[in-house]
Amino acid sequence: MSELCKDGLVKDHAPKKSFYSRITEDGWALCIGGLLIAIVLVIAFLTDFKFTSPAYQWSNANDLVTKVLTVKNVSLIAAIGFVFALLSSIAVRLSGANSLRYIEGFVIIYALAILSLIIAGNKTISSYGIEYVVFGLIIGLILSNLNLSPAWLKEAARSEFFIKTGLIILGTSILFTDIVNAGLPGILQAVAVVIVVWFFALWLSRRLKVDDEFGVILASAVSICGVSAAIVAAGAIKGDKKKLSYVTTLVLLVAIPMLVLQPWLIKKFGIPEVVGGAWLGGTLDTTASVTAASQLVGPLALKAGVIVKFSQNVLIGVAAFFIAAWWTLKKENDQKIEKQGLGIVWERFPKFVLGFIAASLLFSFVIPTETTKQVSGFLNGLRTLWFALAFVSIGLEAKFAELVKTQSGRPALAFTVAQIFNILWTLIWAYLLFGGLLFPVPDIK
Repeated sequence: MSELCKDGLVKDHAPKKSFYSRITEDGWALCIGGLLIAIVLVIAFLTDFKFTSPAYQWSNANDLVTKVLTVKNVSLIAAIGFVFALLSSIAVRLSGANSLRYIEGFVIIYALAILSLIIAGNKTISSYGIEYVVFGLIIGLILSNLNLSPAWLKEAARSEFFIKTGLIILGTSILFTDIVNAGLPGILQAVAVVIVVWFFALWLSRRLKVDDEFGVILASAVSICGVSAAIVAAGAIKGDKKKLSYVTTLVLLVAIPMLVLQPWLIKKFGIPEVVGGAWLGGTLDTTASVTAASQLVGPLALKAGVIVKFSQNVLIGVAAFFIAAWWTLKKENDQKIEKQGLGIVWERFPKFVLGFIAASLLFSFVIPTETTKQVSGFLNGLRTLWFALAFVSIGLEAKFAELVKTQSGRPALAFTVAQIFNILWTLIWAYLLFGGLLFPVPDIK
């Protein structure tokens, strides 16, 4: 249709967007993550199919060839990659982007993600607690900072989309029943650490004249669970993607020395094993890193660490709501708030978090325990692959120079100091709650 302008010229209306182009990145993550979970559950309910995850663990060259690089294992890795590429390229195409260009880059990023998993799968490397996220980031950073990543490769570097999809699948392993059964200490530590560290990090950012958008993303990453929390916070405030990429790079770079030093400090200073595990669970950013580092300390440390980390992960949904509400009240004018009420908060709320919560509730209270055991390993493998894709992409999107140049390096300083505060504050609470000072030492043997 057209209309006659006042000057007598015919003016065409702008073409309407298609239904699919209106679906946000959160929406596509919900669709793909939910579809993958649904397919796995349907197969589990209708058949006795034994789900097998790709193998990445190896000790020597012979293991690498006979366990990881076998035709069967490589075929499984390729099949999963094909499904990921198909689903994500459909989302990219329906969103209006060039799907062929995306697939070209996706194939390379997927191969690099698999490479990071294989490197981290080496027995010697994994014994130090260094996991695939570090190698994925390093590979991406090398390509980016040596200008070896062309535009068509960066077209597929969609770190937020990948990690949002992985977070939805992560919900299948966050069982409320496990956290409740673990008792009060883990929950109390998670709450005490998250609240105090979040506000400290934001206060410090302001003192260093870092803008609040940066400060909120940074504070969430330090206090809750690293990259995942940073993405949730950025979604809640509709933050700048460059700032998000900056923070996620910082998270992973700072995590490398923590993975090595914290287990060493626990042994060096004779910190009780259960306290050390709670400390690791409250400071390291992913369940995988907590698991790897805690294993260096002992079995009690491993259990305590996972309990605390799961308790913090559950807070993702709660944090998303409160950050969205707080940011709305801070930024929007009173007249708009009065007119739209909670609608503004809902608009800012990162919708993919709903998928995380729904998956957690589903597997906590609806799916039979036997089925959960049948599919959990495979779903965790899918989640790990999405995360590996994300961390390679983060590296491809980041530049070392930007860490120093952005706001004269003040965000990096704020993050580092806040992380040091987080380490000390969490250690205090680990002693109070798991060391027998406020409560009896938890019986988690």
